[in-house]
Amino acid sequence: MGRLVVCDHPLIQHKVTFLRDKNTDTKQFRELVDELATLLAYEVTRDLPLETVRVETPVAEAEGRVVRRMLGLVPILRAGLGMVDGMLKLIPSAKVGHIGLYRDPKTLQPVEYYFSLPADVTERELIVLDPMLATGGSANKAIASLKERGCRPTKLACLIAAPEGVQAVRDAHPDIDIYVAALDSRLNDHGYIVPGLGDAGDRLYGTQ
Repeated sequence: MGRLVVCDHPLIQHKVTFLRDKNTDTKQFRELVDELATLLAYEVTRDLPLETVRVETPVAEAEGRVVRRMLGLVPILRAGLGMVDGMLKLIPSAKVGHIGLYRDPKTLQPVEYYFSLPADVTERELIVLDPMLATGGSANKAIASLKERGCRPTKLACLIAAPEGVQAVRDAHPDIDIYVAALDSRLNDHGYIVPGLGDAGDRLYGTQ
């Protein structure tokens, strides 16, 4: 069973508080998402395997450890884009793919409209990025699309999650580890996370 990791570092809690605030403007919101993504990257990459190597310091030979695992980031458009640069600050060698999804107004199910991945994607361990894990529909669709193409999604990184969304991903993809900055109480009747922070995409890009 995949793990649920709530990253409750004091700096993460501090920044999430301002992220939630309705008075936080677009510029500040975008900066906070970027900073939180960097902090989440520490936790998401904590269990990467290390390889022992020998290096020469100016004084003597030393034993060190390096990461050889190839990683990929896959943001779910559009809000997931806000997390990419923050993650790349820590893992600059990661390549980035994109999955675009929209909700069908009749069925309310996610529909894929865009899919683009690096050529060597099947050789990489993939981290799916989406700021909000509400019902879990978009995350499940994105993960399923990756698996259908022979990819290895192993982790889902979100800023805010509802218990309903976490359970939905666990039910559909029990092999996926879920990393969140905050686990909220519930979804309301409109599918919004409570207390949440509103629509992450709108707040990132100043749209309505």
